[in-house]
Amino acid sequence: MSFFGGGTDYPVWYREHGGMALAAAIDKYCYISCRYLPPFFDHKSRILYSKVEMVSDNRDIEHPSVRACLGEMKVTEGIEIHHDGDLPARTGLGSSSSFTVGLLHALYALKGVMPTAMRLSQQAIRVEQDILREHVGCQDQVTAAFGGLNRLQFSQNDEIRVMPLIVSQARVGSRDSSGPPPRSRKSRSSGRRPRPQHSRPWVRWWTRGSRS
Repeated sequence: MSFFGGGTDYPVWYREHGGMALAAAIDKYCYISCRYLPPFFDHKSRILYSKVEMVSDNRDIEHPSVRACLGEMKVTEGIEIHHDGDLPARTGLGSSSSFTVGLLHALYALKGVMPTAMRLSQQAIRVEQDILREHVGCQDQVTAAFGGLNRLQFSQNDEIRVMPLIVSQARVGSRDSSGPPPRSRKSRSSGRRPRPQHSRPWVRWWTRGSRS
C-alpha cells in the first residue's frame, strides 16, 4: 500500500530525477508451494492457480509470471506449482508483484538457497519490467520482499535504499482511537491555536525527511 511517492518509482522518472516513496505491506498474503514433478505423468509440469495448466514444455506455460520466473531461475525440470491468495488479481494492491516475489522465493527454496530481500526485489523488478515488459514501478516488489512500513529511495543509478520506519504501540493506539486528538490544557487556557497533531507518525517523519 503506497502512501506517498507513487509514480516516482518508475525508471523513466527516477533515472532522471530520483524518486522516493512511503509504502507498507498489509496482512494479506499469497501462498505458493512448488515441487519437482516426478516423470510419471503425461505432462511435464502442472501449474494450479485460478485455472489448471498441464504442459509438456515449460515454455508453453500460459501464466506470464510463472513462465518468466522459471526462465529467470533456469528451471528446466518438470515442476508443480500451487497458488492460493487472500486477494483476487487486479485489486491495485500489488498482488501481481507479491506473486512474482513469492514464486521466486519458493523456487530459491526448492534449490536450497536463502536469498536476501533485496535480491528478491531486484529479480522481481527485472522479471516484470525487462522480461514481461510490464509498465510497473518498483515499490510493490520491494514492499512485498521486505514487508513492514518503509521509506524507499530510488537513485538515478538504479540503486534502491530501504529505510524501515518503526511505529510504537502508543502511536498505533492513538491512530486506532476515534475522533481527533484532544487539545492540551495549556492550549485551551491560553487561547492559542494548538499545533496540529498527526495520528499517523509516518506523516511527521516524512515531513521532516523531505526538508533535509
